[in-house]
Amino acid sequence: MRRKKIQQALHNILITGFAAEGKSIAKHEGKVIFVPGAIPGDRVDLLITRSKKDWAEARITTLIEPAANRLIPFCKHFGTCGGCKWQMLPYADQLAYKQQEAIQNILRIAKVEPKEILPILGSEETTAYRNKLEFTFSNKRYLSFEEVKSAALIIQENALGYHAPGVFDKVIDIEECFLMDEVNNLIRNSIRDFALQHQLSFYDIKEHSGWLRNIIIRKCSTGNLLVNLCLHYEDESNRVALLDFLLEKVPSITTLLYTINPKWNDSIYDLEPVVYFGPGYVIEKLGSLSFKIGPKSFFQTNSHQGKRLYDVVKDFAGLNGWETVYDLYCGTGSIGLYLHDVAKKIIGVETVAEAIEDAKENAGMNHISNAQFFAGDVIKICNADFFAEQGKPDLVITDPPRAGMHEKLITTLMEIEPPRIVYVSCNTATQARDIGILSEKYDLLKLRPVDMFPHTHHIECVALLQLKKT
Repeated sequence: MRRKKIQQALHNILITGFAAEGKSIAKHEGKVIFVPGAIPGDRVDLLITRSKKDWAEARITTLIEPAANRLIPFCKHFGTCGGCKWQMLPYADQLAYKQQEAIQNILRIAKVEPKEILPILGSEETTAYRNKLEFTFSNKRYLSFEEVKSAALIIQENALGYHAPGVFDKVIDIEECFLMDEVNNLIRNSIRDFALQHQLSFYDIKEHSGWLRNIIIRKCSTGNLLVNLCLHYEDESNRVALLDFLLEKVPSITTLLYTINPKWNDSIYDLEPVVYFGPGYVIEKLGSLSFKIGPKSFFQTNSHQGKRLYDVVKDFAGLNGWETVYDLYCGTGSIGLYLHDVAKKIIGVETVAEAIEDAKENAGMNHISNAQFFAGDVIKICNADFFAEQGKPDLVITDPPRAGMHEKLITTLMEIEPPRIVYVSCNTATQARDIGILSEKYDLLKLRPVDMFPHTHHIECVALLQLKKT
């Protein structure tokens, strides 16, 4: 029989710094220990959960003495929910650590030094800043440590909220969430109450059974409010009753949809949402531009800070009105369209065909005639022939997913040599990796982190690269 490994306890350990992904650092007997949920200055007892030769991971068992700047978290779900993990850290300190991580990744991974590093652009709103939230139904509620320890009979196991960190089949029953204004709590809690009162079944991810699956909410700065209720199968009488109840309970809903999802996964991108009430979409504004957002559209989830991010891109782009601009991984074309008034021609490329249709519609809605959009794999579309046909780029804007740019696209950019590249990233590590490769031909002129997600460790970062003079 395999002997059960005994976890090591460490006592009275001082947390000394921050590491990547929001974890903190302590040191013990020459080994670096990564600790989630701690901040520098905390003195704690730890339990080692993973140990290697030079490093280990641990969780806090006792907060002996909190750091002088530690705050009391404002959300009752803090410590259980996986979001907003930095509520105990003053926002100014959050920004400082994010700035530090972005710079360190560039220096350590890219091994280049920017000619100018601008201060991180903080968010003016640190709560209720998201325009989109998604909640999951589950018949297996995540139980707190106290509930498990009490061994009391658990009567109510249904839950509507967020997936528990590291537990795929259990959901935390969320009563309040500060990521969106109060309407998200009204919608979620009203639906839960109705479902429990009428004994509607919650989804079981292991058994692939149950009726209620997900709720997707999008609240725009325009006041438009979209709700999409995802169901495992059609049940017309219960569906109509629930949707009518929701419209009565939340009269501010401007579009209500439902999606039948019989699949094992929660993705709706290969499904067709059905409009129950309203036009089937919402309108969001960024500056003077309006954007139509459907139930499957991608859009920046922090609208106000999204505009400020695009202002950084516009500033870095330094356009004069005569340039041809390529917007790669363009999504619904929002960055390219935002620059339409300072460029001669905008060309957007995106894999998701529905996003390109949204981009074309958004261009028409804003009477923008100098933008074209193409659907398909960026690395397949963006070849030498495509650039020759559409015109050599004066500027390339690239906003890839977390994995960064494909190496073939980097090779293509190095071959066609656009004079400038503005690289927008939600992952400073992969951004630094790609900039390191591009540094063979490009200088890194500017770097500016932007905080799109307060109280989390996530960072957006904008970099300006310029072709080296030969």
